[in-house]
Amino acid sequence: MAEAYFSSIEALLQEANLQEATDVHFNAGFPVTFRIFGKLIPFGEIMDAEEVRRMLQQLLTPGQQRALEERRSVDCAVSFKGVGRYRVHVYYQRGALSGAIRKLADEIPGLSALGLPPAVTGLANLKMGLVLVTGATGSGKSTTLASLVDLINNTIEHNIITVEDPIEYVHYSKKSLVSQREIHTDVPSFPDALRGALRADPDIILVGEMRDLETIRTAILAAETGHLVLSTLHSRDASSTINRILGAFPPEEQQQIRQQLSVSLKAVISQQLLPRADGCGRVLACELMLVTPAIANLIRLGKADHIYMAIETGMRLGMRTMEQSLTELYQSGKISMETALRSARSAELIQHRLKSGGTGKERAKIIEPQAFNQK
Repeated sequence: MAEAYFSSIEALLQEANLQEATDVHFNAGFPVTFRIFGKLIPFGEIMDAEEVRRMLQQLLTPGQQRALEERRSVDCAVSFKGVGRYRVHVYYQRGALSGAIRKLADEIPGLSALGLPPAVTGLANLKMGLVLVTGATGSGKSTTLASLVDLINNTIEHNIITVEDPIEYVHYSKKSLVSQREIHTDVPSFPDALRGALRADPDIILVGEMRDLETIRTAILAAETGHLVLSTLHSRDASSTINRILGAFPPEEQQQIRQQLSVSLKAVISQQLLPRADGCGRVLACELMLVTPAIANLIRLGKADHIYMAIETGMRLGMRTMEQSLTELYQSGKISMETALRSARSAELIQHRLKSGGTGKERAKIIEPQAFNQK
């Protein structure tokens, strides 16, 4: 049983570090499972439901344990000295506890270290609007937002308020004043936290995730009224992000929301974390849309399906499609052809870029937001 190998959850996480695991999964009737370089690998012996409960409850405060029983799931972040900081999701499935634990970086990485396009740096200078980081769970969205906030915190005097569930990266006030609020600990919900943040004289509001209609509506309003709003959404690319936001609203409101988005949306960063060709870790593939007047017009007219072409032709401003990113990663030897084809919107787009002689080595210059932000 698990105790034969680990006397505590802390000891288990130390072993996960040694194995270079990014995630640890607990399910009754299975061994502890590590995700190592993107692959799930069982570790140790099968755990029964009581063993899983005993291990996971070591991560939760009494208040969080009560919340778990009431809501049947709970999110939190925990730190162990000398081991690391972790994001934790504990939930019930088939009547038994399960859990997923993700290792967070010891320090907030810089934007360039993440492999993001250089033009992302220019977003730190935006005065207002909505910037979204999108992708599947585990694609590094929270890390990208933390890096952008850290850049602002180090360089600009702003009042930054974050609303997170849970707080993953801890920011200490530097040049900016940073306040971090955690859902269920400091405030009951994202909409409540957003409404409160608007009364706290913010320059920048970070919303950990736009989960529901009220949160999306309030975030767009805040972006329209002189604040820079940073958030995440579970969508694949820029065009699907716009459709996802519109789809959250009733049909009779969608034309108005298209108009609001065409003014307030400034950028969409869409991410995938892919296995490296050498099997040693993962690498970021990224699509970047900067909202130019032409793209704003496409949003306003409801022509989101035309946005891909606008991104593809916007490389001089620092934009890139996911296919351009995948081609560059393949040609630099960082990912395999199989990974590139599997991760593209369509395999034909990658094959066409390779046949047309795209080198994948174009380098977008760092630009100021004024270059793409004029309406």
